[in-house]
Amino acid sequence: MLITCAGDTHVGVVRSGNEDSFLLDYQHGLFIVADGMGGHAAGEVASEMAVEIIAKELGSLRGLSDAEAFDRIRSAIRRANQAIFERTLAEADKRGMGTTITVLVLAARRYLIGQVGDSRAYLHRSGRLLQVTKDHSYVQEQVDAGLLTAEQARTHPYSNVITRCVGANEDVVPDVYFGALEQGDVILLASDGLTGMLEDDQLARILDGGVPPEVAVNRMITEANRHGGLDNITAIVVRVDEV
Repeated sequence: MLITCAGDTHVGVVRSGNEDSFLLDYQHGLFIVADGMGGHAAGEVASEMAVEIIAKELGSLRGLSDAEAFDRIRSAIRRANQAIFERTLAEADKRGMGTTITVLVLAARRYLIGQVGDSRAYLHRSGRLLQVTKDHSYVQEQVDAGLLTAEQARTHPYSNVITRCVGANEDVVPDVYFGALEQGDVILLASDGLTGMLEDDQLARILDGGVPPEVAVNRMITEANRHGGLDNITAIVVRVDEV
């Protein structure tokens, strides 16, 4: 598989520090976005710990069955959760810290995604943008229950309240998604600093142009800041050039 990828993070317009972390590991086909919370110092620590631990625990998934790969991704995220949670107990200034996590692994003409929180993964294929992951958030639960529309959820005062994160509790249950890849597919990983500022159709228009991933990432961050930049912004774009 041949891919082209790019990623970047930006503090945004409002925040004084950046609590997001990300990883591009082209060699192992591993990409991670983490959005920390719990105050500037603690949130940054949580997201950095999650990225580092998950990358170390995952290793290579080549040759594994789907079931084995699922277990490896879940185990890596739960290991990061355990380490962060234990640190919140040991250090008073780290209490309450946690992070979202979205992990993408590419292998053998397929993708696997592990996710906790509201950082998202999208698949752009044949001019259509599909949100692969589902937010672990209060408003998403209300949408699922039929109490809010998707449009109401975007502007709801509790739109940033998440119901699941890495590090807040002794254990966590990640969601895992998988699917086949086709030539020309583009996968976007993004923290809510991007998706909270730009609608899906705005993201799709940037990707529709067939621009290189680096250009797409830069445009997304620029547009998110232009629309308010209320949070830290992180985006990774991975284009499948050949399968």
